Amino acid sequence: MKKSELIAAVAAKGGYSKKDAEKALDAVVNTITESLANGEKISIVGFGSFEVRERAAKESINPATKQPIHVPAKKVPAFKAGKALKEAVDK
Repeated sequence: MKKSELIAAVAAKGGYSKKDAEKALDAVVNTITESLANGEKISIVGFGSFEVRERAAKESINPATKQPIHVPAKKVPAFKAGKALKEAVDK
């Protein structure tokens, strides 16, 4: 499902205009992004949680040149599905 399809589905299910549904979706995505950038964890009961995880530095090999390269440590976003979401998907 693409963003435009998600907006249309939210508008239809919620009885909103597509423009209002898009504003709401953008607000939610921007809020989650800003919170993760600040190192906060977001939990939505029944859906799941978003958090930032640390990925350690490592040595790897460039497949094109076969030369070793250093991959620096970094922070990555992660999502863990909640119990209700897992059960809904498993049906």
